[in-house]
Amino acid sequence: MIDGRSGSWETVIGLEVHAQIVSNAKLFSGAATRFGAEPNTQVSPVDAAFPGMLPVINRHCVEQAVKTGLGLQAQINCTSVFDRKNYFYPDLPAGYQISQYSQPIVGHGRIVLDLPDGSTRTIGITRLHLEQDAGKSLHDQHPHWSFVDLNRAGIGLMEIVSEPDLRSAEEAGLYLRKLRTILRYLGTCDGNMEEGSLRFDANVSVRRPGAAYGTRCEIKNLNSVRHVMQAIEYEAHRQVEVIEQGGQVVQETRLFDVARGVTRPMRSKEDAHDYRYFPDPDLVPLVLDPAWVEELRAGLPELPDAKKARFVGELGLSPEDAAVLVAEQATALYFEQVARGRNPKTAANWVMGDLFAALNRLEIGIEASPVSPAQLGALIDLVADGTISGRLAKDVFAEMVATGADPGTIVERKGLRQVTDADAIAAAIDDVLAAQADKVAQYRAGRDKLYGFFVGQVMRATGGKANPALVNELLTKKLAG
Repeated sequence: MIDGRSGSWETVIGLEVHAQIVSNAKLFSGAATRFGAEPNTQVSPVDAAFPGMLPVINRHCVEQAVKTGLGLQAQINCTSVFDRKNYFYPDLPAGYQISQYSQPIVGHGRIVLDLPDGSTRTIGITRLHLEQDAGKSLHDQHPHWSFVDLNRAGIGLMEIVSEPDLRSAEEAGLYLRKLRTILRYLGTCDGNMEEGSLRFDANVSVRRPGAAYGTRCEIKNLNSVRHVMQAIEYEAHRQVEVIEQGGQVVQETRLFDVARGVTRPMRSKEDAHDYRYFPDPDLVPLVLDPAWVEELRAGLPELPDAKKARFVGELGLSPEDAAVLVAEQATALYFEQVARGRNPKTAANWVMGDLFAALNRLEIGIEASPVSPAQLGALIDLVADGTISGRLAKDVFAEMVATGADPGTIVERKGLRQVTDADAIAAAIDDVLAAQADKVAQYRAGRDKLYGFFVGQVMRATGGKANPALVNELLTKKLAG
């Protein structure tokens, strides 16, 4: 909700996500899709719209779209049609984009959001359709000229359109992160926003709670979740201010100025008829075998919601911890390897605590972790069997991160095995109490908080190697006596 001068306003948001399909070839040609290639080196005659060239559908791209639809719990349309979407742009050689309009490959679906208060909210998916990407105009290569790179032209995209069910920038952020997670689990889009694999358009309007939808503006070409949220926040407040000052919101396409944090007009908003859609005469309707669709459904990986439910139900993790661990498929896999045959909560604490902290410090992903799941599991085992204490395990882990060595090797090399000899620990306690006789008297006079001081002194005297449970047991008896 937005509190304006004339009362409360509700923001209504729908999102369009352009997800680049993971494929080695383009949607209608065999040209390569490798990111970062020299300009115009991955362009076929089809992509360049040479006369007489005919598009041929890439079966793998179709499969990826169907898998995505299944992952979004969506209707799969076994008959769909490719259309020509006509508009002029310098990096669109044919003067039209092959897309889908009235008969998309995927219909209604849904995404379930986990809200911060522990509740869930279901956001509808209107459709997913296949289309080819345009090229890229380069305006920073020459002081007077713009260049065109057609390497992206023809790359397969899935445009995923939500219902206008989102009501805040925060919900939009949750939706986009959840969608990205699902796509990455499925392996249908790598979600790399820095390389343009995932791009966003946001449709924003405001209304009084319960009233009809207001006039919407579309904010184009957003390339990060943070920018989407910032753009929505600004645009919603801008529209409220326009209305409260007696004006009317104009339906238009706007751009987000990242440097200034504002949206600004780009062009008047087009409607579907402006694109003069008609079925592409070079492509017959796409007809899917229902049995093939079911084969794809059977081969889907365990998706985030199901994995989270299993972590909570079978492993006893809290919903909050489970949500963190399933957010990235690689993290979930790492955790499961560590937790196998061990206490799941202990494994989760090590992964989300010390491991995440180390990875953040090193600025690397879990795939590049210097500590393997087997090594972290071995460290947990050393604590569980009493070889080292939990405190010493922190030091061993730091050494593992720095050197990549196994925990057992580090423990032996540094002589870190835990002292479990009761007589040796008792002797250390006697030495500490003798040296701190005045504090012993204070403790026995009622200063209970000194107990932690004595524990620290004993651990220091034993180089941190004394078994903590034995220290507490013997120290308590000696202080009492």
